[in-house]
Amino acid sequence: MIYIALKLYKGGHAAVEFRQYKYVLKVAEEKSFSLAAKKLYISQPSLSQLIIKLEEKIGFPLFDRSASPLRLTYIGELYLETARQVLDLSDQFDKKVADVANLRRGRLTIGSSPFRSTYLLSQIIPAFGQKYPGIELILKEDTTRSLEELALNGETDFSLSLLPINTKVFDYEELFQEELLLSLPPNHPLSLRYKRTPGDYHEPPRIRLKAVADTPFILMDQGQKLHDTLFSLCSKARFTPKILLETQSMNAAQALVGAGMGAALLPDTLIRASSIDKNPCYFSLSPAPKRTVIVAFAKGRYLSQAAREFIQLMKQRLS
Repeated sequence: MIYIALKLYKGGHAAVEFRQYKYVLKVAEEKSFSLAAKKLYISQPSLSQLIIKLEEKIGFPLFDRSASPLRLTYIGELYLETARQVLDLSDQFDKKVADVANLRRGRLTIGSSPFRSTYLLSQIIPAFGQKYPGIELILKEDTTRSLEELALNGETDFSLSLLPINTKVFDYEELFQEELLLSLPPNHPLSLRYKRTPGDYHEPPRIRLKAVADTPFILMDQGQKLHDTLFSLCSKARFTPKILLETQSMNAAQALVGAGMGAALLPDTLIRASSIDKNPCYFSLSPAPKRTVIVAFAKGRYLSQAAREFIQLMKQRLS
C-alpha cells in the first residue's frame, strides 16, 4: 500500500491516507454511501464514519447530504480534483513497475464503444490474453465523447475514438479508415429502383444524400460523433434531416431500418461484421464520407508496455 500525504489547512495540518482518496472518489462516482460501500467491500457505517472524520480534519464538508442524489460541495470538488491527480500518479507508477516485471503481470484499462467491443476488440482480446496471460484487461464502454473524457482523466489507459480530436490534450495513433454507408429499408423507393438485396454491402450503388431528403432518419444520440456527422452532411447537401427517433445503439438503428423504419448512416465496419434477421439495403454516398478510427490517450501520460503491445496487435489485426 502506498501512502501519500496531502496537507490541508484549517488551523493545522492533517495527513490524509491514500485509501481515503479512493473512498471519496467512489462515493462521488456512485452518489451514494451505500452503493460506494458495496463497491469498496466495506460496511456503509464504516465508510460514513471515515468520511466524517476526514471532513472534521479538513474543517469543511465534502458532500452535500441534503441533496438527492448525494453531491459534492465546492471543497469536495477541490478534494476530488486532487484525489484524481494523486491516484493517477500512483497508477502510472504501478504501470512502470509492471513494465519492469516484463509484462508478467499488470492491468490494462481500455475504453471502447459497445459496437467496437463486439466487432473489433473481440478479435484482439483473446489473442492478447493468450500472449500475456498475466495482464488483467478491463473494458469500459461508453459513447465516443465520454470515452475521450475517460482517457483524459486517466480512467482508461487509452480509448478508441475518431478524428478529429483535440491534439492540445490528446496524443493518438491511427488504426484504420471506415466508410459511412446509407442504410435504407428494403421497401424504400431507391432500394426498389436499384433492385438492392437486403444485407448486400458489396459494391453498393453511389447516390447523393439529397435523394433521401424526404426520408426520416434514425439518429445516434449526442454522445456519439455520428450525431454531428449526419447534420453536417445534410447541411452540405442543403437540407435539414427529419428525425424519426434517437438511439444510443447502432445495432438498434440498423435493425429498425431493416424493419422499414427510416434511414440511418452507419459505418461499414459494423455492417460487415453484424448479423441481424432483417437487413437494410446499403448505398454509398457521393462524395463518400469516411472517418479515421484512432487510439487516443492523454498527452504526456505514461503509456505502459502492455498498452503499446495491445495497440500494436490492433494495428496488425485491423489494418
